[in-house]
Amino acid sequence: MPTLNGDAPIIIAHRGASGERPEHTLAAYELAIEQGADFIEPDLVLTKDGILVARHENEISGTTDVADRPEFADRKTTKTIDGTEFTGWFTEDFTLAELKTLLAKERLPELRDANTAFDGQFQIPTFEEVLDLLKLHQAETGNRIGVYPETKHPGYFAGIGLPHDKPLLSLLTKYGYDGRDDPVFIQSFEVDNLKLLKLNTKVRLVQLVAGEGGPPDQPALRYADMVKPDGLADIAQYASGIGPSKSMVISRDALGRLDKETGLVTAAHRAGLEVHPWTFRRENYFLPTDFVSGVSPAGAGDLESEVRRFVAAGVDGLFSDNPLQAVAALKPEPAE
Repeated sequence: MPTLNGDAPIIIAHRGASGERPEHTLAAYELAIEQGADFIEPDLVLTKDGILVARHENEISGTTDVADRPEFADRKTTKTIDGTEFTGWFTEDFTLAELKTLLAKERLPELRDANTAFDGQFQIPTFEEVLDLLKLHQAETGNRIGVYPETKHPGYFAGIGLPHDKPLLSLLTKYGYDGRDDPVFIQSFEVDNLKLLKLNTKVRLVQLVAGEGGPPDQPALRYADMVKPDGLADIAQYASGIGPSKSMVISRDALGRLDKETGLVTAAHRAGLEVHPWTFRRENYFLPTDFVSGVSPAGAGDLESEVRRFVAAGVDGLFSDNPLQAVAALKPEPAE
């Protein structure tokens, strides 16, 4: 394989099998494991009492029923996080016991109507519950699934006295995910958080980068500069890989079709960095136009063909909401 180490790319279940179950629920993670994902990805935020929980954002009105709970109406507030103002309900204003009374719902109902059938069925899981799920699966099957946590807004949380690093590393160590050879990566869009983790763990770290903007904790730094050769060399001093948006690996043309490889994979590999792009989803709304099927944005297009293009470009792993299709894309195509 044209990966950094020659192995097949890893399939990372983005928030679990979130194309088929509400994201960041144990049900989504369980389904991802059943579908063959190599890693599951929990985004981590903290509660008022310092417990790591799995939510895409600390503002939870879009992924739980909190807005319909009159007992928490007075918790609605407005905060500025990483320079952007948000209004809603935030995990850091709830104890774990209070959060456990809330129920998850589908974040993208307009695209994933079938997932709304599961609204109100699942709680917000703690990170420890996610690790317990992986431990149970290994005990039952002998198969060790990896974990790929993202520290969400680590600078913001550290600033309010709720840093990620100590509870995160403590739990990873408790469950045996604490060495460079263990199936674990910690990812962040910020830089200082990763550099701090580098001082305290042997776990592999991944610098997330996007097509626009820069790290929230480094106002003078742009992601576009971080993926130039000098920037990649700097990242290699503290991280094992980068997690770029898909368009940073293969661009799209004026009609939205997949176009040319950008050279990022080659440059990253030259710096000794793995490349794990995000996010691969089967809905037409997210796909390049040459892989769209039908006219509905919610319709399922040809995700497997998109994945194969990126595998051919040499990516070392990829994040997908649909691990079943992503895993299938790695299998040899049948001969005609």
